[in-house]
Amino acid sequence: MGPIDALWHLSNLFLSALLLGALAAALAKLLWRRELAGVRWRRLATAAAAAAAAVVLLGLVVFGRDGRMATYAGMVLATAGALWWRGFGPGR
Repeated sequence: MGPIDALWHLSNLFLSALLLGALAAALAKLLWRRELAGVRWRRLATAAAAAAAAVVLLGLVVFGRDGRMATYAGMVLATAGALWWRGFGPGR
């Protein structure tokens, strides 16, 4: 595998985490407009994407491959927890 192939593999590994973090932050800002007015979208999206990326790596280590349904469920839970922490919890 060449360096370009390795770059594509890494980007595809984390693309779902980045998209989930961005989409979840946008939906949270839309649904809780007044409560999250003081929190920047970028801060929410960064925390959510980082949490989802950590779960992707954890799923890769635990299961030996990516794309398992348990990993995706963990990504959703980690994203929700990160959004709560940054938007409503002590990390605000």
